[in-house]
Amino acid sequence: MTNKANTTLYVGVTSDLIKRIWQHVDGFSKKYNLHKLIYYEQYEDMYSAICREKRLKKYKREWKLSLVNETNPFRQDLYHEII
Repeated sequence: MTNKANTTLYVGVTSDLIKRIWQHVDGFSKKYNLHKLIYYEQYEDMYSAICREKRLKKYKREWKLSLVNETNPFRQDLYHEII
């Protein structure tokens, strides 16, 4: 998730992405106005997803942006792609 200006990145894991996006009205997401889904990955099991999340959180911002740029170089909101 990111904000309109694409200046803040949020990495998280969930078993229900659509529901989780709607829950992003409080806390970190509210503080930084994060409303755009610009990248997501799907996994068969929660263990794999959590392992990936932990790895992503360790990477520097530049690497994360490079990952996003591979599939979404214009950082379009992908929410409508998943509903």
